[in-house]
Amino acid sequence: MPPTMPLAVPSTMNAHHPAARMVPAIPVRPVQPVLAPGRVRRVALVGPLPPRRCGLATFTADVRASLAGRPGWQCDVVAIMEPRGTIDVRPATIEIRQEVDGDYERAAARLNYLGVDVVSLQHEFGIFGGPDGAHVLAFLAAVRAPVVTTLHTVLEQPSPGQRRIMAAILRHSAHVIVMAAKGAEILVRVYGASRDRISICAHGAPDRPLMPATVFKSGLGLDGHKVLLTFGLLSAGKGLETMIAAMPAIVRCHPDVLYVILGATHPHVIRQSGESYREGLVDLATRLGVLDSVRFVDAFVEMPQLLAHLGAADIFVTPYPNEAQVTSGTLAYAVALGKPVVSTPYWHAAELVDERSGALVGFGDAHGFAAAICRFLDDPALLQAAGAVAWSRGRATIWARSAEHYIEAFEAVIGRAAGGAVVSAGPHAAAWPDPQAVVRTTDSCGILQHSSYGIAHRAHGYCLDDNARGLILVQRWRRLGLVDLPLDRLEETFGSFILQAWNPERGRFRNFMGYDRGWQEDSGSEDSNGRAWWALGEVVRHGSGAHLRIWAQELAAQVLPCVAGLTSLRARCFAVLGAEGLLDAAPYLPGVREILALAGDDLMARIATHGLPDWPWFEPSLSYDNARIPQALLVAGRALNRPDMIAAGLESLAWLDGVQTAAAGHFRPVGSAVPATRHRAPVRFDQQPIEACASVDAALVACEITSDPRWLRMARTAHAWFFGGNDAGLSLADRRGGCFDGLRPEGLNRNQGAESILALQMANAAMALAAPGGTSLVDRFRARLS
Repeated sequence: MPPTMPLAVPSTMNAHHPAARMVPAIPVRPVQPVLAPGRVRRVALVGPLPPRRCGLATFTADVRASLAGRPGWQCDVVAIMEPRGTIDVRPATIEIRQEVDGDYERAAARLNYLGVDVVSLQHEFGIFGGPDGAHVLAFLAAVRAPVVTTLHTVLEQPSPGQRRIMAAILRHSAHVIVMAAKGAEILVRVYGASRDRISICAHGAPDRPLMPATVFKSGLGLDGHKVLLTFGLLSAGKGLETMIAAMPAIVRCHPDVLYVILGATHPHVIRQSGESYREGLVDLATRLGVLDSVRFVDAFVEMPQLLAHLGAADIFVTPYPNEAQVTSGTLAYAVALGKPVVSTPYWHAAELVDERSGALVGFGDAHGFAAAICRFLDDPALLQAAGAVAWSRGRATIWARSAEHYIEAFEAVIGRAAGGAVVSAGPHAAAWPDPQAVVRTTDSCGILQHSSYGIAHRAHGYCLDDNARGLILVQRWRRLGLVDLPLDRLEETFGSFILQAWNPERGRFRNFMGYDRGWQEDSGSEDSNGRAWWALGEVVRHGSGAHLRIWAQELAAQVLPCVAGLTSLRARCFAVLGAEGLLDAAPYLPGVREILALAGDDLMARIATHGLPDWPWFEPSLSYDNARIPQALLVAGRALNRPDMIAAGLESLAWLDGVQTAAAGHFRPVGSAVPATRHRAPVRFDQQPIEACASVDAALVACEITSDPRWLRMARTAHAWFFGGNDAGLSLADRRGGCFDGLRPEGLNRNQGAESILALQMANAAMALAAPGGTSLVDRFRARLS
């Protein structure tokens, strides 16, 4: 593969060819190992690179250079490219076209394939594509290595979009680096970030000896001048008008002074308004009669020329017009090269500059700038002493020190990932069975399908899937002995819905019903039919009264031909789960064992067809309700006394557990946005509650069969996902028995549909049933209700 990979599109391939959208085969679970001494660690640096004209591109290149020289570290580069952009720092492992959203996920997939140990993301608004740079979230959602994010801007008053993006970045980041203490304070106060995940690393700078300015002046045509310098890309908001307004007073005191404004106009400004800003500064200097004392160097200078200009400066000036600048690379460079600084007190300058190394002047105060600069120019000894103090402070910010800080952060997050700590769900109050949300969203017809922020959305009506799940849940609550809940009413409501859903003319269940109680179809999906059969099996096995069990058994007998004809994978798995209950409670019912055998053999045939050593699975993709498939094979193997089925079920479940376990050890279900395949790594979002519920159930079945505690650990880890043991560290469960609809890249999906509520409560009940000392657990639950 060439050093620079044009994201998964070989140079000889038409970009519209289907293969152009493929990514290389990616190991499904790259585990971050504990790093042995001497092992080369691999960091992926994500950011813009030269010749892109922005300070962040220069910073990214400098960070790369500082890390590349560290023994034991290999630095890959993911370059963020402008349209028609190029890079001159090679090799770049991957290039992301800034506005092409698909590039971000493909870049993450490539890093997953390479097995990088840690990702270093350089973030600045305006660098990444999408509204407020939202495309970067797709990258963060898909990449598996822990992420250390360096924030070059921390906004105290973000727009709603900027706040949402920043909050998501913080959730995805294992660690955050800011360059000033003020940045850390804003992250905690404004964004609610955890202070122990934030470190302060000053903006890096070159390491140069302290030398007199006169050494550099002749080569730049600055002999005979006292040089004031500002450098950086020109744009409104730099406060240069204030400094030019100060020049008449400075020139009167020191006619030999020359103010050098070094830097090209920012490309974004050029695109929007051409050179009108620079021309306005020239006009201002002309009107004030100081144009001969102001030199504009309109160039994006290379590092040697930049350092020469800095060396030639007697005083460095940053007249920014407001405090909201948390870092300034130009300021860091000037201090490290031993330049006295006269500046406004924006956040970074207020932390770095004082009366010993320069002077701070009020915002927009041209007279203050003139007075401070003249004071230093009037006293050469004072000027020299301030430069010496600045240079001494700058030793702490040279790139070698910066690299040490970065490596310390990298090693910390790699170590945490390798440690694999798992959040325990047990102590969380919402981990107990709680009927409130189920009762709240169930009317006399059934449980309503969707909600808008927890308020039942009647327009979406009802579905058989959810009412079947509700009936299964009621049986679990009955097994827990929770007789003080309104179980009879719920059981009758859900059972009545299932009964009405059966369409004998079609020999199938209907699924969707409008709020007007009218059916919207004559026959529902195979999955909904399979779930209804599963619910009937649970009632036959655990129903509270003989009348209810007889009803369920007779309806199951009518439904059996339909179930026997199901062909879709998950519908057959639901059929197995229902058949187990029927076989256990009504073994005389004809045809039930045949359904188990037919579905079990089908599962074995599927895994023989699709399974590979690195993909021991039943189909070419991972999509939804995945753990129900090995659960069904385990159940069939147990009921039929088939050790081969049990062995295959355990193997596939163990593999799925690996896929669904993040490097840090918490549960990470396969995102539902795009199915995963052997050649396409699972996306991280959207994460759905049904995956956690299915994983809990499947793991507990495996634990019952084998008595192996690893399966109980798997169940607990999946259960903890509901309560913050997840990528975002957010609880999906609320204190009213409800559950949010999933995790998105930007955080919680705050709707609470029936599927999500039922998934939480089914998982809670399953864990309660599996807990040692179940009686005391139920007693605690009742005490909590009272």
